[in-house]
Amino acid sequence: MCGRLDQNHTAIEYVAAMHWRGAAPRVDTRAAPSYNAPPGTWRPLMRVVDDQLVVEDAFWGYRASWAAARLPVSINARLEKITSNYWARLLKSGRAIVPADGWYEWTGEKGKKQPWHIHLKTREPLFIAAIGACGKEREQPAESGFVIVTADAEGGMVDVHDRRPIVFSAEDAALWLDPDLSAQQAEQLARSVALGPDAFDWHPVARDVGRASSEGAHLAAQLDLLG
Repeated sequence: MCGRLDQNHTAIEYVAAMHWRGAAPRVDTRAAPSYNAPPGTWRPLMRVVDDQLVVEDAFWGYRASWAAARLPVSINARLEKITSNYWARLLKSGRAIVPADGWYEWTGEKGKKQPWHIHLKTREPLFIAAIGACGKEREQPAESGFVIVTADAEGGMVDVHDRRPIVFSAEDAALWLDPDLSAQQAEQLARSVALGPDAFDWHPVARDVGRASSEGAHLAAQLDLLG
């Protein structure tokens, strides 16, 4: 977790759902809405730059330049480890929000895996905690990319996957983005106010979502496993 996103609204629609109270947001993204957004692609990402909410395309995946020969590109960062030397700088000054409508997880044995679509019961947009080295684009996209922050799953969500993304309310997402929030305060925020399993629903979907090239609303539609 998390390895595939449902981002089927436009960046402007996500900004509207954010109810931003600061200066007028700046939206500069070319990424098309997608029901099946995979890692290794450029996706809309919310950050605060000079007290302004900015939505720009960023590369989903991160690897420090000095680690290129030793570590693979990461797409997630565990909440339990974001104060480590590898992530600490990004936690301090690279906090971001990934807006989305849901995400996908898979259960079952290899070759027979069943995908599931996970979303808020209200069907409102998700504001997912992220950290990254976004800003000036570098030769290797992953050096200026982002990762999604994950934590242990709880409640019935464990049956779908043992990890989950940190999802905030719009108000707490704005707080996560606040540059005046210290890294320690940001970590505590993620631990204390992330939406719990009771806020979510999930349903099985067609296996077509397993192909990164697949696209369309049918990918997020509920599948009748008894049919």
